[in-house]
Amino acid sequence: MDLGIKGRQAIVCASSKGLGLGCAEELAANGVNLVMNARTADVLNASADRLRDTYGVKVKAVATDITTPD
Repeated sequence: MDLGIKGRQAIVCASSKGLGLGCAEELAANGVNLVMNARTADVLNASADRLRDTYGVKVKAVATDITTPD
């Protein structure tokens, strides 16, 4: 089903694994470019690389803890 969101941008937090990754993957499968966030850089980068390679979308990975001001 075409959701009409191809080419749009989305920010998905806590997206290196679990439900966040599931959301990011579904968006990528529908052609949405992503900014993915998680605290653990290596796991996040691996997930981002897989989505880029699998779906051909642009993915920026930002490893940070969004619960702290730093």
